[in-house]
Amino acid sequence: MLGVLRGPRQVLFGAGQRRALGTMTAGLGRRALVCTDARFGATPEFAELVQVLEEAGVGVTTYTEVLPDVPVHQVAQCAELAAGIGPDVIVGMGGGSCLDLAKAVAVVLTHGGDPADYYGELRVPGPVVPVVALPTTAGTGSEVTPVAVLTDPERVSKVGISSPHLIPHTAICDPELTVGCPPGLTAAAGADALCHAIEAFTAVRRPVVAEVGTERVFVGKNELTDVFALLGVRVITAHLQRAWSTPDDLVAREAMMLGATAGGFALGSAGTAVAHAIQYPVGALTHTAHGLGVGALLPYAMEFNRPARIPELAAIALAMGASPDASAEDLATEAIDRVAALLDAVGIPSSLADLGLPADQLRWTAEQAMGAQRLVANNPRPLDVDTVEQIVRAAYAGDRAALRDSSAAVHDLDEPDLTAAGGAR
Repeated sequence: MLGVLRGPRQVLFGAGQRRALGTMTAGLGRRALVCTDARFGATPEFAELVQVLEEAGVGVTTYTEVLPDVPVHQVAQCAELAAGIGPDVIVGMGGGSCLDLAKAVAVVLTHGGDPADYYGELRVPGPVVPVVALPTTAGTGSEVTPVAVLTDPERVSKVGISSPHLIPHTAICDPELTVGCPPGLTAAAGADALCHAIEAFTAVRRPVVAEVGTERVFVGKNELTDVFALLGVRVITAHLQRAWSTPDDLVAREAMMLGATAGGFALGSAGTAVAHAIQYPVGALTHTAHGLGVGALLPYAMEFNRPARIPELAAIALAMGASPDASAEDLATEAIDRVAALLDAVGIPSSLADLGLPADQLRWTAEQAMGAQRLVANNPRPLDVDTVEQIVRAAYAGDRAALRDSSAAVHDLDEPDLTAAGGAR
């Protein structure tokens, strides 16, 4: 049995908790750099939060230019601004991109160099300027994760900086900040959060050895992340359509933010897999939102991995309200059907063709996806460029049944538990 869980030192969750921002930040220092985007930076809510900080005795410098998918040049731009004020703490407010920029700036501000010096896993040499994360969407879970995703023009796909040092010091999750979020953004963010929970719950299972938690950022599914993953599945699937159709429903908004944060805890230690790997090149080609891409791909990833994850998919079906009287095989099928139906109901495209992926770029997409080795290695069934292309082609055609023919002679990547044979603990 293995359990690995990492997270912020403290998480405040609930309606109105944003008003604790001043106290939480003042406990870390007296000079704060606040990172957000132009949309949120122009809202009364942002002005209120700045005032909360100032009333707590925190001097505030703002950077309100964060762009979607964080172009890497913004990290250097924002770090240069930060260097001039010497912040004690960096506050990220907004969607995942705003939080990711805050985390990346904290790395560069502390350790110097360029963001590219830290691409990959475990390349951040030590602690960074503390980050306080305050999400305004319910999707990425970046407020609790050890990764910052950036867009580098020298790379085809997105790149990530992954290290436990990137986990924010404090996360303040106030669902009132998501009330009124437009349906399209609600759907995309919710699909992303659901994908985090499901891919973490169905990820590869690694052996119980002492090194697993120190040599990897993402260790695969385990006892602790499974708890958060199933919580995410349960609350997201029960409330996504309601939040999408009724933007001011606070109960639904609370559930979606809880699900996104739970998904962040799950992926932060377990990691994600093939749906995320394929989305990176798909997003680069189609310029579509990350959540739309992983949402479109998720049922196909589940179908491909089904033979190696029957019990897990059955548990997902039960978390979604399926009858426990069905067989595990039938429940696994029902889980995929239910996920596909939910995503379709909130307007997530059901195929890569609907996303605009060019028909002549399917092999290229598979080749590029294989470059995301962190994600490929985390998939429960082994992947090579041909099997990834099978998933891409099925997802392009909108044909999940095509992946059922690939399940012959299945073996998974779960590694043996060495403790059963007297190995290291």
